[in-house]
Amino acid sequence: MTENRRKVPLSVIIPIRNEAANLPRCLRSIDWAAELFVVDSQSDDGSQEIAESLGATVVQFEFEGTWPKKKNWALDHIEFAHEWIFILDADEVLPAEAESEFRGIVTNPESPHAGYWINRRFHFMGKWLKYAYTPNWNLRLIKRGCGRFEKLTDGATGSGDNEVHEHIIVRGTTGHLKAVMDHYAFPSVEVFVEKHNRYSNWEARVALDKFLGKSFPSLQKKDVWLKRQLKRVALRLPFRPFLRFLYVYLLQGGILDGREGYYFARLHGFYEFLSEAKTYELKKMLNDCGNKNREPDAT
Repeated sequence: MTENRRKVPLSVIIPIRNEAANLPRCLRSIDWAAELFVVDSQSDDGSQEIAESLGATVVQFEFEGTWPKKKNWALDHIEFAHEWIFILDADEVLPAEAESEFRGIVTNPESPHAGYWINRRFHFMGKWLKYAYTPNWNLRLIKRGCGRFEKLTDGATGSGDNEVHEHIIVRGTTGHLKAVMDHYAFPSVEVFVEKHNRYSNWEARVALDKFLGKSFPSLQKKDVWLKRQLKRVALRLPFRPFLRFLYVYLLQGGILDGREGYYFARLHGFYEFLSEAKTYELKKMLNDCGNKNREPDAT
């Protein structure tokens, strides 16, 4: 039996920009997949060469500033050879046991679902968090043509060319994978602050759209949908940064993760503060524009 025939008939999308430090670990964790696409945004740190040396096909993405972003663009424009597609970030790693689980799903012609959620655990300050941000479900494995990422804002956000906290909406039922991904999202506090400074631009823009009465799609997983509803309620509450800290530290159990859990919760409180302040700034700019465009009263 050839090497290609032993591989799992699965197409994988990995969106990147300057991910030379993360790519080898990520790609090696899924080298059993038959088709690997690294969707790049003109990296200049050698990422393309690393991806190609590890068997991936590199596709370049040109961002136009608003929509679509990288993952939805890839779903629309790449010609996949296989029925099932998995979306993996460069700072994520699949465990060894994922291979057999994925093989069982994608080779089953009577698979009951059109998509599957996978849980993640976070690595922070050299420690795996057991409580804060746990569980963290993301819908990543989908049948080709059955799912797209939701569109929560079409405005320019300054958050980058990749989807931030959007989820995939699938036509059909969804299931849950047993495998848990390792998520190396924050190798340092500096990286956490840099990422969440960009993400808070996106949060503020989405919050402004909600303020303007725009509607948003419903999510298929009840607890993820509930978290989003709680967040919508929280937008109207005072002391949001402190409430976010309490949510991660006490309600989620970050206190049981020790000092790392405390810092993780405090940083998320700061993230909420940035989102709140930037939302207020956008609303003021909107009001100022409205006042400037208003015709003066006749005298």
